Amino acid sequence: MNKLIIGNLESIHLPDLGIRDLQVRIDTGAQSSSLHVDNLKRIQRSGRPWVCFDLHPDLYNTDDIVRCESPVHDIRRIKSSNGESQQRYVIRTTIDLGGQTWPIDITLSNRSDMTYLMLLGREGMGDRVLVDPSATFVTTPGSVED
Repeated sequence: MNKLIIGNLESIHLPDLGIRDLQVRIDTGAQSSSLHVDNLKRIQRSGRPWVCFDLHPDLYNTDDIVRCESPVHDIRRIKSSNGESQQRYVIRTTIDLGGQTWPIDITLSNRSDMTYLMLLGREGMGDRVLVDPSATFVTTPGSVED
């Protein structure tokens, strides 16, 4: 398999969630991937735990809200960059990066104090990518249709 070369910032799609052109920070120092969400609520669907939440995919337009729902894949204890440990819901969804798609686990968190709404960590990249830390927006977003 040819590895995809990516920069330290990229634009991705999360087609299962209806999210297109989300700018993400690539972080090889982070194990897990994290997504900022608002109004996170746990719900039940057919007896299984799900979460519903809001995303603001455009940093500059907080009026643009996408309401998402996803089954809970896991609940993990995550140590944040400031050293605090917290329990987070984990969802499994599809990522489209540079026209390539694969399943990814994402923790749902409050990243409101961060510049980018999503952090793509090592587990999410797997063995699929090589990171050029000096470059940004190397890939062209794929053509996954909603």
